[in-house]
Amino acid sequence: MTVAIGTNTAAMAEAFFTNALARRGQLAKRKTWRPASELAVDLGTANTLIFVKGEGVVLNEPSVAAVDQNGNILGIGLEAKRMLGRTPEGIIAVRPMKDGVIADFHIAEKMLRHFLRLVIDRTFLRVKPTVIVCVPSGITEVERRAVRDSAQSAGVKKLYMVAEPMAAAIGVGLPVDTPVGSMVIDIGGGTTNIAVIALSGIVCDASIRTGGDELDQAIVQFMRKTYSLLIGEPTAERIKIGLGSATMLEREGEMDVKGRDLVSGLPKTIRIDSGGVRDAIQEPVSHIINAVRRALEMTPPELASDVLEHGIMLTGGGSLIRGLDQRLMDETGLPVRVDEDPLTSVVRGTGRILDDFARYGSVLTT
Repeated sequence: MTVAIGTNTAAMAEAFFTNALARRGQLAKRKTWRPASELAVDLGTANTLIFVKGEGVVLNEPSVAAVDQNGNILGIGLEAKRMLGRTPEGIIAVRPMKDGVIADFHIAEKMLRHFLRLVIDRTFLRVKPTVIVCVPSGITEVERRAVRDSAQSAGVKKLYMVAEPMAAAIGVGLPVDTPVGSMVIDIGGGTTNIAVIALSGIVCDASIRTGGDELDQAIVQFMRKTYSLLIGEPTAERIKIGLGSATMLEREGEMDVKGRDLVSGLPKTIRIDSGGVRDAIQEPVSHIINAVRRALEMTPPELASDVLEHGIMLTGGGSLIRGLDQRLMDETGLPVRVDEDPLTSVVRGTGRILDDFARYGSVLTT
């Protein structure tokens, strides 16, 4: 048995490196003379995106790493995400980012180093880059130091940080540098950041550790309690994407879900509908709505009138939950819009800061 596990581990490690090298080869084909000296990094709980000045978004990978018992990295990104819930003894797939901040410094540093190397190796001239990293608005000084140390260990020359709601607001084109108040809600994998912005600063904000991961966990618990079916996080994510909704839908959907029966211990397939999933994610959705209410209660009256006139902008992967914009409109009475490409709004905003440093430089911290 031990020999078999060792063989599988070696084969998996070889497959990981083969895929990584193959993808690195694909990136290398687009070699350019322009050095990747200025980068924007959205180091998210679910995905890491990198923007290169003058090129746009060049990397979008899951924030997952596969490690062995000795802590050696076997795979990073998409290869590692495919292994979530499927690894044999001796290999674990971990997510070094939790609730929008670094939970495992050692793995996060190696993951960031790997992603930066993939981008920098695409150029003939290699330099230590200047990097802007997006962080949650409610980040503590200890968490900020962890980001700073990880970036410096990964070979960054100069590091700046920007609050995620500020970057999202710039990314969707809100006038953040004017006296007009703008409100943005960024629902990520680990956090939801809500901010009212004016004159290149966050006037009031609310940041909660509730996001897409909480929705997944709510679905896992719902399947366990209602159907005595044990499912993994990847299956819960597929259910959320396929059936998740915050309000009643005109056409309710259904899907088959496979998992392990907790009573018999055998694999089992059941059919669920969107109404049950909606009930399952009701609690985390309510947390997000309550946080929006708190932010609105703290908003100065002049800015509140601007928000009433211009509405709320919804960004982040969590904004793709069906009917969430309508639910927010019903609860707040304010117009709500969803960005056309909410998954990249934060890194696009950070890219705009790189492109127009003179205009947006004041929103950065070190």
